[in-house]
Amino acid sequence: MKHKLLNLDCTDVKFYEGKQGVFSGYASVFNGRDSYGDTVIAGAYEKTLTERDRPVQMRWNHSGEIIGKWTRMEENETGLYVEGELTPNHSKAMDVYASLMHGAISGLSIGYIPVKFADNEYGGLDLMEIKLVEISIVETPADLSAQIGRIKSSVDASSTIKEFENILRESGYSRSDATWFVEGLKRVLQGEPEQQKKDELSPDELKFAFQTLLLRK
Repeated sequence: MKHKLLNLDCTDVKFYEGKQGVFSGYASVFNGRDSYGDTVIAGAYEKTLTERDRPVQMRWNHSGEIIGKWTRMEENETGLYVEGELTPNHSKAMDVYASLMHGAISGLSIGYIPVKFADNEYGGLDLMEIKLVEISIVETPADLSAQIGRIKSSVDASSTIKEFENILRESGYSRSDATWFVEGLKRVLQGEPEQQKKDELSPDELKFAFQTLLLRK
């Protein structure tokens, strides 16, 4: 599954007076170009919205808790328009609501599987059909390179897998996410017994492993 984030200032999120936790906005916009060089083409969500066998979940940071429900999803000339409701009296949902109102988190991000696509001139993909899995409210920076850059400076000071895991935790990743990265890193190292024995990596190897694993997630 891939993720694609739309920064909060592009989502046109609106809250409704007298209806705490109820909001609307765009989870995806058409014909733009994101930091990967990808463009979502109008009509990409048509099939997934009409042929679904289960609801699209509203999650916190993709792998976090379900914090509400999407009550309406449709394509229009702008993109994928959504209306949602955060679960009343749910502690995480109310925390997310407070952060959204304060403008402290980044925006909405779709979890999806590309179905029909083609390479484009920007080194990315034109996405003509998408299978929508979930839509999350997220704190992750909109630009992947910004997140990698922020972590690289810490990685420079580390040399072991354990330190690498601590960096991920300190950078806002959950325990399960950090464990996922570390287990993936160990798999990357298979076939290099001298590295496995001493559990050490060079800073450049750690950076490369982090970028590779993040892109594969």
